[in-house]
Amino acid sequence: MSYIEQKQRKAETYAYFVKRFSFMGKQYKINKYIGKKPLVTKERYLEDNLEGITKQEFELKKPFFPKQLLYHNKLLKKVEYDAIRLNNLVEAKQANWIEAEVIKEFVYNSNNIEGSKLPKHELEKVFENKKSSYANKNEILEAKNSIKAYNYLKNDFSFSMRSIKKLYYVLTKDLVMETGDYYPKGFRKSEIIVGNEPTLPPKEIKKELENLLNWYKKNKKTYSLKLAYDFHIRYEAIHPFRDGNGRTGRLIMNKILMKDNYPLMIVFKDNKNAYFNSIKQGLEGKTKKYYQFMLEQQKKSYELTNKLLKS
Repeated sequence: MSYIEQKQRKAETYAYFVKRFSFMGKQYKINKYIGKKPLVTKERYLEDNLEGITKQEFELKKPFFPKQLLYHNKLLKKVEYDAIRLNNLVEAKQANWIEAEVIKEFVYNSNNIEGSKLPKHELEKVFENKKSSYANKNEILEAKNSIKAYNYLKNDFSFSMRSIKKLYYVLTKDLVMETGDYYPKGFRKSEIIVGNEPTLPPKEIKKELENLLNWYKKNKKTYSLKLAYDFHIRYEAIHPFRDGNGRTGRLIMNKILMKDNYPLMIVFKDNKNAYFNSIKQGLEGKTKKYYQFMLEQQKKSYELTNKLLKS
């Protein structure tokens, strides 16, 4: 949050640009002297001084960046800088509309990863509440449910067993699986094979999810990117539902990123195979390859958001 603060000293009025933000559970303040009685809005000042303010915030956050997350940490620094700059740019341009545009991209890519073929122009109709003639009504409903799931995630989700179940319920309500059956309620009741590997036995799901939630609560003040990526891979390893694990998992990962005000992250459909492979490598202990992939997706997400802003 930023604003213009005016201070009265004797007969003179002095103005300052102020930006407050939180990171890793701590509060920070950037304070820039503007001049006497400036005829400038916070948006104009922020846009005119975009790089300088972004760099100052980046330097305040920099000590928290882990030194050994990647083979080369230039990518991590690039993602962090771009996230700060993007937030500042959205505020400067008062471009709150950008969230809806990025959510469209998120839904399109996330559902496509799981097999949806819904074209983008039909997805646009879903977002605009327009009637669609698209033959696969299940994929139309899947898109509608995904929008509702994001809204639930943003406004009401908490890190609890109940919220995870509710997120899954909102996402899959009245949907039909590839088998022709409706999505079952609650956690899966049978073992399934994912990537030629057996998943966790059903009787262990509740216990392992409780362990994961406790792990999150214990570590929620640690570095956000690593926390989000680690939660995601642990969640996917548990695979609590018959289907919908990837979609709910990518949503929850973004909830963790929202905590420290990161823009929405998309895992892109064109990188589907690399995504699955990175999770497999991460579960085998090759975590740097997994982190590298996720950061590349985050970088790509911010590049797309910047492109949408310009267009």
